[in-house]
Amino acid sequence: MFNKLKQIKNLRDQAKKMQSALSTETVIVERGGIKIEMNGNLEVISVKINSDLAPNSIEGILADLINEAIKKTQKIMAKKMQEMGGIPGLS
Repeated sequence: MFNKLKQIKNLRDQAKKMQSALSTETVIVERGGIKIEMNGNLEVISVKINSDLAPNSIEGILADLINEAIKKTQKIMAKKMQEMGGIPGLS
């Protein structure tokens, strides 16, 4: 039982390290007058929209950019996990 508790604590510690490492990573995607900045924890840091854009074009571009930023961030997350030795018990 104590081994299981120790494993859980180790997983928690590793998750905290991962979250801390990811918070320093930044992804920036830009297209069509819209720029999105997202950190490695999938939090949007900033959104900049050119004031000359037509309102009806903003929605489509914005959705595409958010999805692109998430995909790029997920790649960074996977790379960081590999660098940190993966997730114990899933190998």
